[in-house]
Amino acid sequence: MKKSFLLIVAALFLMSFSVHTVWNNTTAPCNSGIEIGDTAPDFNLKNIDGKMYSFNNIKDANGEDPKGYILVFTCNTCPYAKANENRLIELHNTFSPKGYPVVAIQPNDPAVQSGDSFEAMKANAKEKGFPFLYLFDEGQKVFPQYGATKTPEVYLVDSNKVLRYHGAIDDSPRDESGVEEKFVEEAIKALEKGKQLSTTTTKAVGCGIKTA
Repeated sequence: MKKSFLLIVAALFLMSFSVHTVWNNTTAPCNSGIEIGDTAPDFNLKNIDGKMYSFNNIKDANGEDPKGYILVFTCNTCPYAKANENRLIELHNTFSPKGYPVVAIQPNDPAVQSGDSFEAMKANAKEKGFPFLYLFDEGQKVFPQYGATKTPEVYLVDSNKVLRYHGAIDDSPRDESGVEEKFVEEAIKALEKGKQLSTTTTKAVGCGIKTA
């Protein structure tokens, strides 16, 4: 009886180790990242037009320094990311003229997810008509600094590069017609009025970021 019990415990341990290993080989590990009120890490990443962008040279739709940045880690291949592409376009078209451009960052390793290569990013952006920057986190150096684990995952940063909201775009990750709460939109409206945000964090729902 005792021997059987020990064999079961050993089997469960090996199963746990196997799952943990597969997770680490395919998706990003949990990172602490930044919290509300922290300064967002800067970056210098290549856009689909071949130019490099950081906080220092990103402009809004009026060519002005932004009042804030809707940073979103997203990709071509995740069904959740694809379901939110039109919402990102709408957010940018609505709020970039008001000083809050969307800045999309693709964090997946193309060696693991070939559909997220730089060439595929360019093709997808052209097909969908992305009006916003679509940057490639080559070498996957940026997303761990933020603590991102999903696509899509939003970090709303103010003009001082302080994180004000983190999480989902809204409350309906897959079904655009089912949206009842627009978290990012409401956060920006509160910032514009100088009010406290009623919601500063929500759970980002999407695909795990792919790492080698």
